[in-house]
Amino acid sequence: MNKAALLHRPKQRKLLVSVGLSWLFDAMDVGIISFIVAALAVEWKLGAQQIGLLTAINSVGMAVGAVVAGSLADRYGRRSVLLWTLLIFSASSGLSALAASFGVLCVLRFFTGFGLGGELPVASTLVSESVPIEERGRAVVLLESFWAAGWILAALIAYFIIPAYGWRTAFVIGALPALYALYLRKTIQDSPRFIEQSRIKLTFRERAASVWSVKYRKSTITLWILWFTVVFSYYGMFLWLPTVMVLKGFTLVKSFQYVLIMTLAQLPGYFTAAYFIEKFGRKFVLVTYLLLTALSAIWFGNAETVGMLIASGISLSFFNLGAWGAMYAYTPELYPTAVRSTGVGLSASFGRLGGVIGPYLVGMLVARETGINSIFIIFFVAIVIGALAVLFLGKETKGIDIV
Repeated sequence: MNKAALLHRPKQRKLLVSVGLSWLFDAMDVGIISFIVAALAVEWKLGAQQIGLLTAINSVGMAVGAVVAGSLADRYGRRSVLLWTLLIFSASSGLSALAASFGVLCVLRFFTGFGLGGELPVASTLVSESVPIEERGRAVVLLESFWAAGWILAALIAYFIIPAYGWRTAFVIGALPALYALYLRKTIQDSPRFIEQSRIKLTFRERAASVWSVKYRKSTITLWILWFTVVFSYYGMFLWLPTVMVLKGFTLVKSFQYVLIMTLAQLPGYFTAAYFIEKFGRKFVLVTYLLLTALSAIWFGNAETVGMLIASGISLSFFNLGAWGAMYAYTPELYPTAVRSTGVGLSASFGRLGGVIGPYLVGMLVARETGINSIFIIFFVAIVIGALAVLFLGKETKGIDIV
């Protein structure tokens, strides 16, 4: 590592932790809703399709937020957009605690998703642009590892808080990141790259046209396929995990306990991906981890004993979240600074359509009493398509710097 990188490491570590904690809160909210829907299904007597609709609406909000925030971040800066999206999702999450009907909760979950979906691509772009090229991939994967910590926190809240104090209390906890936004306002700055090019003011139409220009079209197609298949499978599988465990015959509290154990496997998944991504490259990690995720999905869908369920669930968490980290590291590296956040936002937004379809599709299939093993075959196929897109269409970005 060069001397300049060494001199800036404390500052970069501070940025990684500061932005990472906002990422943790995002994951906590997404994780909490997966547990809350299982509780709501009992309290409000929701059907499988209503559960699918609630989780799908959250993803619709994320899709809209990713496009809007991604575009605004290229025009007004990563820092300010990051803070506003954090405030929007925190306020909406807190207000969800007051929801008295299914319809009101759906509206609030849309705005929560808007803030959430907007923050994630902007945060990854900010970190990617703020670290040296030789540490860039590892830094973004480590940023993504905060997602696992957020899910673990959500699982702990679900296990200890929801059964004792109810699901509304869990939503109140989700409002706490609003206070953290005040701290972030003083501690983070825009990336040096954005500041250098901030005088370039392209319209959204010009940035979108650049993303789809001949130079970047192949990369954009690769990313859109990758994001769609990964988000479709992730939200289809993981938002339904507690409910799937109940369908397999476990009590609500027991299902929360097992999902917590599976969630712990996300951390080593991220850490191994962070190591391999700088050693073997982005494509190696993405293709390998995605294919192993696909195999784990088949294993989980056909598991019948407690031991097999936990083992396959651990494997699913390990490889799927490692692939997520690599995807977030890979995406910003394919575009230049002037359109980077727009490119990342558009890819994430298209992916969120998969997040709409996945949970809702599971709800429809469960309502029709389709077997869990058949449902997970769908996710197996989707993940394999994503892996093949990267293998045959994607280009390696390790060590490459697009200014």
